[in-house]
Amino acid sequence: MSDTLGPAPLELSEALDRLALQKLAWTYCHAIDRHDLALVRSLYHDDAVDDHSPMFIGSPDEYVAWLPAMLANWALTSHTISTMQFLIAGDRAEGELATTAYHRTADGQRELIAHGRYLDQYRKADGVWKFQRRSLVLDWFEDRAVQRSDGPSIDQGLATGQPGAHDPLYARLPLFAADRQRRG
Repeated sequence: MSDTLGPAPLELSEALDRLALQKLAWTYCHAIDRHDLALVRSLYHDDAVDDHSPMFIGSPDEYVAWLPAMLANWALTSHTISTMQFLIAGDRAEGELATTAYHRTADGQRELIAHGRYLDQYRKADGVWKFQRRSLVLDWFEDRAVQRSDGPSIDQGLATGQPGAHDPLYARLPLFAADRQRRG
């Protein structure tokens, strides 16, 4: 396994671990934006810690219990991950993941865009990588009024994304709908 960021040969097992860690990060973004709290919870080991301090620090169950009130502040969110660096040592890994998280206020008037990094610790158990500790570092953010034009809207006639199980994703992609329904 690779415990250096420098150039090194990439073994198949390491490539698979890196892909699994990327999937974990991308699934977290999807789960938060679609308010799929059961999926969020499944991404953490039972003894893990989520650190979004100063707003929140606690166990996965406490985090999932905190999320509905926090997410209620936003009409929508869009979390993305760009650069991902992982160091892997056996069944433990660490990652620095660059993130941009777009938030539109519940009243639709303001946009907050957070640019930061997740500093993660992961543990692999029974062949599956999950978060052991997830912490967020804010590098900078934007806070601005939503810009609107007087002319026709580009989104006229398009399905509009929304948090939760009523997003068009679940009506248009039956495998995604069935997956979410299995979690309840």
